[in-house]
Amino acid sequence: MSGQLEYDEDMAIAFIRREVGDEVSRQYSDDEILYVIDIIWDYYERKGLLKLNPKATADEQLDEEALTAYVRKELSRDGEILMDPDDLDKIVKAELDYEESLEDA
Repeated sequence: MSGQLEYDEDMAIAFIRREVGDEVSRQYSDDEILYVIDIIWDYYERKGLLKLNPKATADEQLDEEALTAYVRKELSRDGEILMDPDDLDKIVKAELDYEESLEDA
C-alpha cells in the first residue's frame, strides 16, 4: 500500500518552477507563486474540497477551469501581482500536478 506524502510549500514551489520552465519561472518570486498556491487552497476550502470524499471521482471533486477562473479573479481583485494569464494557467496546472504527485507516492 502506497502512502500519500504531506504537502510541502517549498517543494511545491520547486516543483512548479521545474514544470513551468525557466522563462516563466524567472518572472515570478517564490512569494508570488506561494500567493497563487494560497489562493488555490482558499478555493478548496470555500468549495469544501479539503474534506476527503472517497466515493467522488477526481472530476467531481475539482473543476480546473473554475479553479483557474477563481485564481484569476482573486489576483485581479487584489491587484498586487500582475501575472500573464498563460503563465498563471501553467502555474495552476503545475500546482495540481504537484498535488497529484503526492497522491501517487
